[in-house]
Amino acid sequence: MSNSLRRLDLNLLVTLDALLAEHNVTRAAERLHLAQPTVSVQLAKLRQVLGDPLLLPGARGMRPTARADALREPLRNALHALEQAVAPARAFDPAEASQTWRVAASDYGESTIVLPALAGLRSHAPGSRLAVLELTPPALARQAEQGEIDIAFHLGAEAPPNLRRRSMFTERYVLAGRVGHPRLTRRPTLAQFCKLDHVIVSPDGGGFQGATDTALAELGKARKVVLSVPHFLFLQSVLASTDLVAMLPSRLVQGNAALQMVEPPIDVPGFEMLMLWHERVHRDPAHQWLREHIAGSV
Repeated sequence: MSNSLRRLDLNLLVTLDALLAEHNVTRAAERLHLAQPTVSVQLAKLRQVLGDPLLLPGARGMRPTARADALREPLRNALHALEQAVAPARAFDPAEASQTWRVAASDYGESTIVLPALAGLRSHAPGSRLAVLELTPPALARQAEQGEIDIAFHLGAEAPPNLRRRSMFTERYVLAGRVGHPRLTRRPTLAQFCKLDHVIVSPDGGGFQGATDTALAELGKARKVVLSVPHFLFLQSVLASTDLVAMLPSRLVQGNAALQMVEPPIDVPGFEMLMLWHERVHRDPAHQWLREHIAGSV
């Protein structure tokens, strides 16, 4: 920052703008709601800092110097830019929006949160764009802080503690298989459940253990997991076309005409889904609208 700027304050620049508009200390003082001596003192400071008399006496009042004339337009533009910068945030109008929003979600979050919100988003904010990014839990906090994502949807138990959060819903597990599955006509016993051929989602890839297996182990039991897949979308296709079964979040089964569900014979703890965002966008009107729209769509 130059020495000239260090010696100036905003009040002096506002006074200079009024003086260049009025060419008269008294009228400038009235415009600024200041006493005339105060404006005279500020003019003297401006002359000292800028090294120019700025306004000189003339036959019809004070006349600007060449330096003052050169300052007029850039000063007015700079003050206008500052006024815009510190003005209260405008109300967000989704119909006029042109934002590109970036959300991070697993395929489960895509199906249960992003998809229900999509139709309303296209209807209310047709000029906006939505980018859905793969959820990368270890990077969430950094991505949100650096503006790489606007919102993330993640399990409450695994959410970074330094992000803002809002609960979307609490999910429970059900036993699911294809419609007409011969072993799912009624709730199976625990022994029957353990003998079924199970498929499991392993986000990290290749795992054959999950929350269900932990609950079974506490009872001294184990099930038969014959297939491990990385995504829920593929798992649902597997269930619809085979006699494999799976412990699935209930929202993935509801409304799926190819699948049916029964209550499992073992209590497996469910999970809470959260919407996460960084403090930097917490008060942004556009971001607030997006969060409310998504929350109201679930």
